[in-house]
Amino acid sequence: MSDGTVSGEEFWEARYAEGDRIWSGEPNAALVREAADLPPGRALDLGCGEGADAIWLARQGWRVTAVDISRTALDRAAGHAAAEGVADRIDFQRLDLASAFPDGTFELVSAHFLHSHGDLPRERILRTAAAAVVPGGMLLIVGHAGFPAGEHATHAGVHFPAPQEVISALDLPEGQWEVLRIDEYESVRTGPDGRPVTRADNTVKLRRLPG
Repeated sequence: MSDGTVSGEEFWEARYAEGDRIWSGEPNAALVREAADLPPGRALDLGCGEGADAIWLARQGWRVTAVDISRTALDRAAGHAAAEGVADRIDFQRLDLASAFPDGTFELVSAHFLHSHGDLPRERILRTAAAAVVPGGMLLIVGHAGFPAGEHATHAGVHFPAPQEVISALDLPEGQWEVLRIDEYESVRTGPDGRPVTRADNTVKLRRLPG
């Protein structure tokens, strides 16, 4: 997330400079749950970070385009992919999604926790993501539904959309998509101090209808 006082790239480079690895290295649970049974094809991972989701997809047989704004994150992701033996299945691209979007169409487009305190045009990015899904393909959007306890006061201007708000903002053509999952749930992650943190997340999974 960017706080609006620095660019998105500056924010995330500073964030990744905090340690050799800032994420768990494990794929997001919602991705594993929702994509495990999909036939592999071309996948787009928006905001890939250190590459855990992209690597998991590649290990399932997908060819992955993985995008992030941070060169540091992408370098780490590429190193992890090479160590896992799947580097040849992942195309890592450094892009600022506020101004650019990867070329191509995909059987799966995945966006996990694509939030910002700054001016990231999340709704526009997700509409572009939907347009990149081929007929019969899936769009998977996983986001936070709120702050962990005690954090909201420090980020009072940030709004986390509910699942139905996410779908409405996509402005999808009528009759061309079906909703496969829309839910909200609690998830537990390890916080910066090593303690478990519980917060509400949500998942939206849609399928673009064939034809």
